[in-house]
Amino acid sequence: MHRPSGRHCDQYKNGGACFTRLNFRSRRRVGLRSRKSCQTASIATAEVSTQARRHADAQVQTETLEPGAVAPMSRHDGPRLAAFLRKVEAMVIRELNKNWQSHAFDGFEVNWTEPQQTVSCLHTLCYPPAQGQGLHVTGISWNSTGSVLACAYGRLDDGDWSTLKSYVCTWNLDRRGLNPQQPSVVVEVPSAVMCLAFHPTQPSHIAGGLYSGEVLVWDMSRSEDPLLWRTGLTEDAHTDPVYQVLWLPEPQHSHRFQVLSVSTDGKVLLWQGGGAGQLQLTKGFALLMQQLPRSTRLKKPPRGETEVGVTAVAFSSFDSSLFVLGTEGGFPLKCSLAAEAAAMTRMPSSVPLRAPVQFTFSPHGGPVYSVSCSPFHRNLFLSAGTDGHIHLYSMLQAQPLTSLQLSHKYLFAVRWSPVRPLVFAAASGGGDVQLVDLQKSSQKPTVSITQTQDGSPVYCLEFNSQQTQLLAAGDAKGMVKVWQLSTAFTEQGPRETEDLDQLEAQVAT
Repeated sequence: MHRPSGRHCDQYKNGGACFTRLNFRSRRRVGLRSRKSCQTASIATAEVSTQARRHADAQVQTETLEPGAVAPMSRHDGPRLAAFLRKVEAMVIRELNKNWQSHAFDGFEVNWTEPQQTVSCLHTLCYPPAQGQGLHVTGISWNSTGSVLACAYGRLDDGDWSTLKSYVCTWNLDRRGLNPQQPSVVVEVPSAVMCLAFHPTQPSHIAGGLYSGEVLVWDMSRSEDPLLWRTGLTEDAHTDPVYQVLWLPEPQHSHRFQVLSVSTDGKVLLWQGGGAGQLQLTKGFALLMQQLPRSTRLKKPPRGETEVGVTAVAFSSFDSSLFVLGTEGGFPLKCSLAAEAAAMTRMPSSVPLRAPVQFTFSPHGGPVYSVSCSPFHRNLFLSAGTDGHIHLYSMLQAQPLTSLQLSHKYLFAVRWSPVRPLVFAAASGGGDVQLVDLQKSSQKPTVSITQTQDGSPVYCLEFNSQQTQLLAAGDAKGMVKVWQLSTAFTEQGPRETEDLDQLEAQVAT
């Protein structure tokens, strides 16, 4: 049998050449070993470089990027996203149902602002020509955005100021370069302005009541002729000074508003803007002594008249037809816009005058200058009077639930906080603003803010419902001060509304 020889062949590559190596082995144990190799022809390579004879450099620059440029969003897979949401919907709803039933975070509110520990004065606003005439700030109001503050100039002391020229001024507190002595808009008015109120949704519309008995509406965005409507001195107009005006939604059109005015002539009137710049009387009410219980009648009607002078009004936040009146006789009165009983009066009017009184509360020791209904409780309201007391009433009983003496002088204004159910503010004839937190004490103010250094009266104040840390107050020196409230007066505590309910229940029993 033939045995193969001891030869084997290896091939390998080296660079571009291929080598074949043949190995021969002797069959003998000791013998000659020879090795031979061969190489294929090598592959020739060459490198060549070239260079252009001319060269040139150039620069280009793109336009500067816009600072606010935003990269386009990547497209998402709509069908896959929808399929994913359908898949997890049941699980998410199940977890949400668990969470809303949990009481772990009751009373917790996220606060993104830096806590304010003290009450500080942010702005002191005034109009020097009005101060030069010795005019008082008789009314203030924040507009619907919370950025513009308006003030009315008039007089609240004795004297005939019906022919005195007066002003309505506005300041935009969000505007850069605010000049506290130069209002953004100034409107001259031929009679002292006793009160004003911004429109609930139109930021530039203001209603005002005059000493002459007129009611006017201005559009402060019109620089040439801002007057929109006026009642004129017709038989429908008030015959005494108008001490408060409010905007009320129309019953059939909630987006349209009417102006309500009250006066010491005993009338409560509703006005609607009409053609030719006239306010038209749509509904009217009259308060007469004969319609009040004998036990509540004044011993001597003012100026020998039979009408009950109205000095203040406040509407319920829970019943749009329910309102409370403050009177010269010191009696708060519960009234209704739905009243149908005729007021037996000879006062001239183009519409029938109704008798609105439903209930009479026990009186203050002097005229009531201000009333305020709670935004958080349907039955509670406050009244402030010349006796220096604040009365807390329930709509359900004649006697006040509690009474706080905040001053030995007159109290001209009281307002519930729009964010703290147990907090309210009062303006005193002693030159200060009192902040009361019923959660801390039901008998004394929590903070007393000095508005006027010489003790001149503070006549009006208003919380800002949009920027809730702001409270504005106007005084007899012709100045408006904007106060920044501490966090304690702007952050609602846990179960504070329930504490208000409990306060009513405890004091009432």
